[in-house]
This record gives sequence, structure tokens and C-alpha cells, in this order.
Amino acid sequence: MKRMTQALAITLALSPAAQALAEATAIDVRKTNGCGCCLSWMNHLEENGFAPTGQDMFGGSLVRFKLDNGVPQRMVSCHTALIDGYVIEGHVPAADIRRLLEERPDAVGLAVPGMPYGSPGMGPEDDREAYDVFLIREDGATEVFSSYAEG
Repeated sequence: MKRMTQALAITLALSPAAQALAEATAIDVRKTNGCGCCLSWMNHLEENGFAPTGQDMFGGSLVRFKLDNGVPQRMVSCHTALIDGYVIEGHVPAADIRRLLEERPDAVGLAVPGMPYGSPGMGPEDDREAYDVFLIREDGATEVFSSYAEG
């Protein structure tokens, strides 16, 4: 019986789901309580190999948190995340976060200002409006990191 238990444990440990869980990248999300699109974005992250944890904040505190972490006012969205020294503002696709972590530019992080329809957590991607993901530089300057066409 002990051998069967060990074999089962080894099989489970090697399963794709177990490997994905073990390799999930932690990301800390600050949001307001009950925000459905924030939760949908966190689900998008989970589906793409991240391990988001959420922390609810009151509106004024959340805005202060954004500004204190280098998000320019013109780049603000509904939630802010911290990951490996970077700030992620708004509905940034998981693929762009992965690219940021691989390329490691000298920057504050990424932002999708506002809440574009069809961005992750904001409705179906195949019916999206066009939007850009911006790289936020340390001096507050921004540049387009990636663009998503209307779907």
C-alpha cells in the first residue's frame, strides 16, 4: 500500500497541473472590494501561469498607492499589481507581463489606462476595441509596449 501511495504522489507531482502550480509566478493585486473586472483579470492571470493574490483597498488609498508606485495619473485604471519589482496598472494581458519579466527593461512597469472593452477581464477578446499597453519609464514618460487591434 505504501508503494501505491508513493507512486500516486510521484504521478501527481509530475502532472501538468501540479507543474503549472509549482511554477506559477506570484503577483500581488491591489483593487477595490467587489470589482468584478479586477477578479476577471485575476482569473486571466491564473489561466496563464500566474498566482495572483488580491488585497482590497479603499478608493483614495488605492489612488495614493498607484501614484506612490510611479503610475502617472494619465495611465490610471481600476487595479494595480506588483510583480518582481514592476508595477502593472490595469487590464494588461498576461503575455505582456511575461515579456516584461523576460526583457527586464529599466522601467516602472506596464499600464493599460482606462478599461478598454475586450482587454483581459473586460469582455470577449474577439470583440475588443483597439488598445495599447504602455511601458512606464522611471521619469514618468511612456511608450507603446504592444498594441492590440480591434477584434
